[in-house]
This record gives sequence, C-alpha cells and structure tokens, in this order.
Amino acid sequence: MSSDVTSDVSSGAGSGGGSAKRAVVVTVSTRTAAGIWEDRSGPILVAGLTGLGLHVTGPVVVADGDPVETALRTAVADDVDLIVTTGGTGLTPADLTPEVTRRVIDREAPGIAEALRSHGVAAGVPSAILSRGIAGLAGRTLIVNLPGSPGGARDGIAVLGPVLGHALDQIRGGDHSAADPGDRSS
Repeated sequence: MSSDVTSDVSSGAGSGGGSAKRAVVVTVSTRTAAGIWEDRSGPILVAGLTGLGLHVTGPVVVADGDPVETALRTAVADDVDLIVTTGGTGLTPADLTPEVTRRVIDREAPGIAEALRSHGVAAGVPSAILSRGIAGLAGRTLIVNLPGSPGGARDGIAVLGPVLGHALDQIRGGDHSAADPGDRSS
C-alpha cells in the first residue's frame, strides 16, 4: 500500500502538474529554538513525508507562541500543500500550537486529529488523549498538529500515509477516483 500512497502524493494531480506536492515541517519548541534541546521529532517527519513522495522543507524550528503563527502564515503564503507541526500540543501553559493554528485555518478537519489520538491509544499510549492537536485548512494548505515526541511523529506518518494523497488532491479540487476504496456505491 505504501507505494500506492507515494504515487498518489507525488503525482501532482490536482495541483496542476507532475511535480511533487510540497510540505513544510515546523518544530515547535522554545528550548530547541534556543539551542538547549535537540529536535528529535522534526527529522522523523521530514524522512517520513519524503518517503511518501513529498518535497519537504524543514524542520523549521520556532519557539512556542506567536513565532508558530508566523511560520504557518509564511508557509501558507508560499502555497505549500501540507504543513505538519510537531510540539506544543500538550497541557503545559506554553503549549499553544492548537490555539495559534486556529488563528490561521479557515476550516477544521477534526477526523484527522481524532484518528491521530485514537491510533496512539490503540498502540498502547494512553497519554495520546492528552494531545490537543488539531488539523485544518488554510486556503489550499492542510495543517496538521502532532505531538513533539518521536513516537508521536511516527504515529502521525502512520495515520496520514494512507489518506494524504487523497486529502491533498481533494483540497486542490480533485474528485474521487473510480478506484477509491472509500466508495461503497457499487
């Protein structure tokens, strides 16, 4: 199935050509931005999204809070197809990535965030329900918040992989393909 996902994501269908879809990974961590902490989840996301056929920029490392909004708006203005954030989704007072993301998006895609949390719990990580990450659309860009852990990054790739090509094509105006496994009309 992975090769199907890769060809779907990298096909460029719906974005007007054969070039790969573009993604930006944003690591949200004040300590990492200050050089105190190593980014352990951003590189996992870059590798995972690249493996799915996307052309990935990043990880762009920013401090919690307003710098996240700047990074998101910059990537949206650059008309990227996907932004994946890692970090800032927990319960500490500084974890504001979902609130900042809501300032940028036009519409939420709650099923993505629900699937991410469910996947973590099913994998034996009960604390996955503490993630407040959201997903949504800012114009024609999908933004997905993931936890700032290596496991959360791997879970994010596992959940997004099977649906990402279809989602990005839909956002760019594509239609359901005849081979869509979600089509139960026949």
